[in-house]
Amino acid sequence: MGLFQSFDISASGMTAERFRTDIIAQNIANVKTTRTEDGTPYRRQVVTFAEKRVSPFQEILAGHEQKFKGTGVKVTSVQDDTTSDYIMEYDPSHPDADENGYVSYPNVNIVTEMTNLIDASRGYEANATAFEASKAIAQAGIQIGKG
Repeated sequence: MGLFQSFDISASGMTAERFRTDIIAQNIANVKTTRTEDGTPYRRQVVTFAEKRVSPFQEILAGHEQKFKGTGVKVTSVQDDTTSDYIMEYDPSHPDADENGYVSYPNVNIVTEMTNLIDASRGYEANATAFEASKAIAQAGIQIGKG
């Protein structure tokens, strides 16, 4: 693995985790949004990551690649969370209440979002630490080359 490749991998991880943090912040900001442009409540967004380049196993096994190399991470999609339902709350005085007096609030759970935020923060920190370690190794190599 080349020196700059390790920087690229760490940087891609930090970028992906920062993007995930932005989506989590958007979810939290819209926790009480009962009406979006299309007239429905806000729906929680979920970020999906994948490796930047995945070589087929047969190619690796056959030796077409020198060795298995990591290439970083990328955001593959941001999708609506359709697995959880809207939160129904009785409030007949709310302008978005249905005929039975219930309001549909977004499927955003603050505890889940804060847990995901901590996870994203730890992922970012891990990538920053790996970046700093790669930088220290590069600096040590330069010092060895000078002496």
